[in-house]
Amino acid sequence: MTLYGYWRSSASYRVRIGLALKGVKVKHVAVNLREGVQISEDHLSRNPQGFVPVLELEDGTRLTQSLAILDYLDHAYPTPSLLPQDPVTRAKIRAASLTIAADIAPIQNLSVLKYIRAEHDCGDTEVKAWAAHWIAKGFTALENIAQAYDTPFLMTDTPTLFECCLVPQAYNARRFGVDMDQFPKLKMIDSACQKRAEFQHAAPENQADAVTP
Repeated sequence: MTLYGYWRSSASYRVRIGLALKGVKVKHVAVNLREGVQISEDHLSRNPQGFVPVLELEDGTRLTQSLAILDYLDHAYPTPSLLPQDPVTRAKIRAASLTIAADIAPIQNLSVLKYIRAEHDCGDTEVKAWAAHWIAKGFTALENIAQAYDTPFLMTDTPTLFECCLVPQAYNARRFGVDMDQFPKLKMIDSACQKRAEFQHAAPENQADAVTP
């Protein structure tokens, strides 16, 4: 299989974590978002939205949207599972994951930030503050949820779909200057993940296309 992604894309990061947790090796192909490769004819043929990641299966089938890719991986490679069997806990973890993937993360997409700069004549400081505001708002809700559980990860003893989403979003939070000390339980979960080899392997700075700031 081939994963088309970008080192600092949080959606690509989620899938890299899922692949690492499953122990599935793929070929990585960089799609440089800064250079606009995502809107090239070649990439639009893979994903008409012009987004990453795209997971191309061995038979040429192409899958898009990070949570859909993670769902595929969870069915194709069922051990270890990214979701618990209990249907209530499963639904709650999926909801918390979607809070990040559907509500928080899209606001920091490069295309969104470019639009804000251009259409509203905002400088980097204003754009950064705007993104940080929405990250903190979403994390406040997730922190309240996490505080209700005395487990090393959200509701569980092992990483799940939620941690695949949380760790990239915590990475983004630090990029945009969010003080993670406001969210002690989320910070604790993120720190627990960072100690695991799978998360280290998937980290942006460890990708072949990573750029030194």
